[in-house]
Amino acid sequence: MEGERLSYHESVRKVYERIKKDGMINIWDRFEAQGFGGVPDKRCPFCLKGARCDLCSNGPCRADASIDKRGVCGITADGMAMRMMLLRNVLGASTYHYHTETTIKTLKATAEGKTPYKISEPDKLKSFAKRLGVDTSGSDKEIALRLCEFVKDDFNRSYTDSSKIVEALAPKERKDVWKKLNIFPGGIYSEMMLATSSCLTNIDGYYASLALKAMRLGVAMAYQSQIVNEFCQDILFNVPKPHKMRVNLGVLDPDYVNVVPNGHEPFLGFAMVQLARKQEWQEKAKAVGAKGLRIIANIETGQEMIQRWEMDDVFYGFTGNWIMQEAILASGCIDAFVCDMNCSMPIDPLYAERYKFKLIPVSEVVAFEGITERLDYLPEKAEEQAGKLLQMAIDNFQERRANIEPVTGLEMNEALVGFSTESIVAALGGSIEPLLEAIKNGTIRGVAGLVSCTTLRDYGQDVHTINIAKELIKRDVLVLSMGCGNGALQVAGLCSFEAKDLAGPGLKALCEKLSVPPVLSYGTCTDTGRIADLIGAISGALGGVPIPDLPIVAAAPEYIAN
Repeated sequence: MEGERLSYHESVRKVYERIKKDGMINIWDRFEAQGFGGVPDKRCPFCLKGARCDLCSNGPCRADASIDKRGVCGITADGMAMRMMLLRNVLGASTYHYHTETTIKTLKATAEGKTPYKISEPDKLKSFAKRLGVDTSGSDKEIALRLCEFVKDDFNRSYTDSSKIVEALAPKERKDVWKKLNIFPGGIYSEMMLATSSCLTNIDGYYASLALKAMRLGVAMAYQSQIVNEFCQDILFNVPKPHKMRVNLGVLDPDYVNVVPNGHEPFLGFAMVQLARKQEWQEKAKAVGAKGLRIIANIETGQEMIQRWEMDDVFYGFTGNWIMQEAILASGCIDAFVCDMNCSMPIDPLYAERYKFKLIPVSEVVAFEGITERLDYLPEKAEEQAGKLLQMAIDNFQERRANIEPVTGLEMNEALVGFSTESIVAALGGSIEPLLEAIKNGTIRGVAGLVSCTTLRDYGQDVHTINIAKELIKRDVLVLSMGCGNGALQVAGLCSFEAKDLAGPGLKALCEKLSVPPVLSYGTCTDTGRIADLIGAISGALGGVPIPDLPIVAAAPEYIAN
């Protein structure tokens, strides 16, 4: 694997050469080693099709639909594949909801005055509470506490009792369809139990039934986990608004103390930025010989942060998505890698030892072999914990700087980030109508939401996502980017105003009229819920046009291609 088979990004390929020179195992070589006969993409055909199972003591079994070869229990290849899909849905939903639970704990503690955060968007607090049918009388504290109580109750509702959150937020036309199909969900915890229980051997092996349960869990997750999570983070940390952000590995300067919050939850990341902006912390960094102290945004935690807060010389920039994690760590510029829920790799301890940085889990769900020092996030202790993490990084600087030769000359560019439903409507002059008119009159052909965790299957890091986005904008389709694919498009330059020159004539004209890029940086993978809400708003503005009839598509190109 070399060139673009490694990564679209030149900066990553440059650090890969350093990794190889240092003899470090890495994600690209490990991927290649998984192949058969030296071909990285040649794998077990049963596994590739999802037609294998090892969930009981008779396995592993292989199935083949073309000859009706079934598992020992009699399950078909279709049943095997869909059962595994449903189990993956459970894993994803439970992890997203872990994040949402932490957000609600943080909002509640903030309303009670126990955190360093504040209710930054009281208008959104009131509008969201009103949409959910929560009493909006009284103080912001009272509204926030009622909101937290309401969503917690709904999370724990039985699967036999319809979710009030979904009832309040989803378009009527979709709700009618879901009820007809019996996939209108109850509380997400109960839905996860229903889905998981269905996957045990000899319980539900019928692919159509399993698919409907996956859809049902998906609806619960989108509205209860994703929308509640993102809207409550907006309430705490600001509704995303467009602003420029430095991106790519060049944001890492070895002469600074660099702290990298990593994962999906931005809470300690934001707390560290607030402290690091204080002169006393900058002086502490300078006292050990550094030019200063910086917080560098990374992966989805970084996306949550950069969408909401503007850059300065402390909150300096964003690196990229998770496949470039080892390149980030091997840059020789990191002093502390702060790992909240999700997207930290089991290999990280080896990199921490080799490149002399502190590896600190800050979530109870994250653990590493050989790493015993941890600091699990508690909202009430966020400021104290942030201070400890910054001090660890400062104490690490001199050892890292004395022993590790950094990689320099890495690329850095700027992306326009911070688009949300609110900011898109604001860019359109306060109404969604100009976007609808641009679609009606053929200026643009539609809108595509791209959501993808990045993968090395068949292509190098981000190559497929970037090529798909380029093709879409060339054909006058406006792109909203989310998740790790968003990091890909930011680093590749497609979230800059200059990228309008890659767009078709209609989209280019719209970009010039609104001063926006052809790819709008719309957030993290959890912002999939936010886009569902935007699509609902478009449907409503058109008088209730059914969602399938809208010129809108949401896709995960890295997964669909594989």
